[in-house]
Amino acid sequence: MTRSEENYLKAIFHLARKGNKAVTTSAIAEQMDTKPSSVTDMVKRLAEKGMINYRKYQGVSLTKEGRKAALSIIRKHRLWEVFLVEKMDFAWDEVHEVAEQLEHIKSEKLIDQLDKLLGFPRYDPHGDLIPSKDGEFDETAKRLLTEIPLKSTGVCVGVRDSSVPFLKFLDKNNIALGDEITVLDKEEFDGSLHIQIGDRSMHISDQIASNLYVKLKE
Repeated sequence: MTRSEENYLKAIFHLARKGNKAVTTSAIAEQMDTKPSSVTDMVKRLAEKGMINYRKYQGVSLTKEGRKAALSIIRKHRLWEVFLVEKMDFAWDEVHEVAEQLEHIKSEKLIDQLDKLLGFPRYDPHGDLIPSKDGEFDETAKRLLTEIPLKSTGVCVGVRDSSVPFLKFLDKNNIALGDEITVLDKEEFDGSLHIQIGDRSMHISDQIASNLYVKLKE
């Protein structure tokens, strides 16, 4: 598998999880920021290798082997993110691009030892589940902050947007994983929320709230 092929498998996996159905080549082209003709060439190559199912005009889906390969790449990426934050003092908004390079290292022994060194973490610094070596990937029940009822409280468990500007916004406003967030009120006009975190309250936009994952407190 080339680096480009691995990147395509990872993109198809994430796109399929968003829609729970076959992924269109146009969606892949947008995700990969490339031409549709380039996507068509690549999916044909991946189909020949048994990594995807592809029929013209019917979309793309991962085979069992393709899903296994995609989860392996995601596992390596997220383990490297944990390593960079915990062992190398990187901030959580600095690790994604570095991990994008490290995820293509082939040595399974290295990744197994990395997992052991880190204490077999279940989540990366952004709250995303790390697939197991065996490909298990059962995510904990989580909802976007915009989806929980008024007056309810959820624990922040992840972010949908892991871009540098968004993570820096969270740091600037002292919003972190593990924080308990209570939705006090919602503006009908623009969907912005009045929330409480600990002993402080603040207003956040619908855009911010729709990129924060929480787990409702029981």
